[in-house]
Amino acid sequence: MRIYRKWLISILGTAKNAEKSYIFVILNLKKNITLGKKLLCIAISFILAQTIYCKQNEKIQLYLSKQNRTMKRVFLCSSFADVAEILSKTVPSPLRGNTVAFIPTASIHEAYTQYVEDGKNALRALGLRIKEVEITQYDKDKIAKILSDCDCIYISGGNTFFLMQELKKTGTDQLIKEQVERGKLYIGESAGAMIFAPNIEYAKRMDNHLALTPNFNDFTGLDIIDFYPVVHFNSFPFEEATQNIIKEYSNLPLKPISNQQAILITGEDVAILGKDD
Repeated sequence: MRIYRKWLISILGTAKNAEKSYIFVILNLKKNITLGKKLLCIAISFILAQTIYCKQNEKIQLYLSKQNRTMKRVFLCSSFADVAEILSKTVPSPLRGNTVAFIPTASIHEAYTQYVEDGKNALRALGLRIKEVEITQYDKDKIAKILSDCDCIYISGGNTFFLMQELKKTGTDQLIKEQVERGKLYIGESAGAMIFAPNIEYAKRMDNHLALTPNFNDFTGLDIIDFYPVVHFNSFPFEEATQNIIKEYSNLPLKPISNQQAILITGEDVAILGKDD
């Protein structure tokens, strides 16, 4: 019987659960004297042990599944080309060979767009394959498939308000939230970083919210993070604009980052990193 008890512990993983089945068998063996009945008791005890083990395993798998779904992996920056090496050092899984859904929509009406090409080149240098998704040219189903199929999502800089308008119009805002909550890596540059805040009204100091979106009045952000990234802090040509944001929105939990810094979010942990960190 001692051997049987050790066997139960090896199956169930804990002496406490094994003890329940062991006691059950002992009590029944004392009451029953025939070999057939003894074997029956052992069989019943084995079934009980298996049931307890399966339920415990189900709980563990459910817990791990929830943990994986909520493990956010977010990289927010001002100028991705300047901080791409930070990403390569901080992401635990290899990036080379992965496909990134590249959304340049914020930039399509901007006069200067060199940062878009710089961002693409930086991604290619990390070994990533680029699948461009200009969301004004696709319907929601097509965008959903691309985001689902790709390994990570990148949104470039540009006009924050035009970007948010198009994200909401196409339903891409909800698609991105779903993918991020499932643990897909998200890289947001400039406007692509600010949209993660609860509200984007503070970006009016940096972007004209009426030029491209004359009827824009809903400043609700994606609300994926509980703070407000102030991108391009003290960086040309936004020195004055970012300083004004710091002064005027001091009531908000602002996180200013220069062009040489990035905000890394892993689960619930938030860190501001520079090239030398």
